[in-house]
Amino acid sequence: MVEKFFAEVFGTATLILLGDGVVAGVLLAKSKAQNAGWIVITWAWGLAVFCGVVVAGPLSGAHLNPAVTLGLAVMEALKAGSTGITWATVPPYIAGEFVGAFIGATLVAIHYWDHFKATEDKGLKLAVFCTAPNIRNYPLNVISEIIGTFVLVFVIFAFGQPHSLAPATVGALPVALLIVVIGLARGGTTGYAINPARDLGPRIIHAILPIPGKGGSDWEYSWVPVVGPLIGGALAAVVYYIAFTQFIVLKIPS
Repeated sequence: MVEKFFAEVFGTATLILLGDGVVAGVLLAKSKAQNAGWIVITWAWGLAVFCGVVVAGPLSGAHLNPAVTLGLAVMEALKAGSTGITWATVPPYIAGEFVGAFIGATLVAIHYWDHFKATEDKGLKLAVFCTAPNIRNYPLNVISEIIGTFVLVFVIFAFGQPHSLAPATVGALPVALLIVVIGLARGGTTGYAINPARDLGPRIIHAILPIPGKGGSDWEYSWVPVVGPLIGGALAAVVYYIAFTQFIVLKIPS
């Protein structure tokens, strides 16, 4: 588990460095990428996932996301084949994902430090690190995160029928494209965290670091991108198990 832990650290750090980095480039003042728009953000997040999977995949399977780890553990608990992710392996995976998120977010803060100084809007500074809804309605915001993460985990399973072990077993490119389409289709409501480590980890770094002119870290909303994705990931495993192992006979080429 030590090598898996460090693989998740480096993979998730890569994900956050590039993902939060593009948000900083698009939102912060005096950046050459300022106002590049939502399409740039969604595609860059997809490519960030691609890079994270490439980095971590050979050693850990590149979960990079506690919701993915939880979904794989639920599938294992349902005895639907072997994902290799038992409840005992979940804490080291999630710890690695959060440590990686801390590192990636810290590097983004350092990289764009002068641009944080040049930016007056406190909300834009916070948005570099974590998500927030455009319309704050907690029940619907949670549902939005559940749906987005459900699609993520369910399709990852479907990519590798009957049971994908992890994103790395599917291949980095399909997972990257999945992230892009989720961002384009589902991201307009909450900013599509779909990953507790991706949101809570950088949010903690925003709260800790003396970022110039920052405001609050919006802890009132912080539970939504944690609870929603975890529910979505677990639910995806249960639904996939029922649909594809109980009711549908899959014929997999040998």
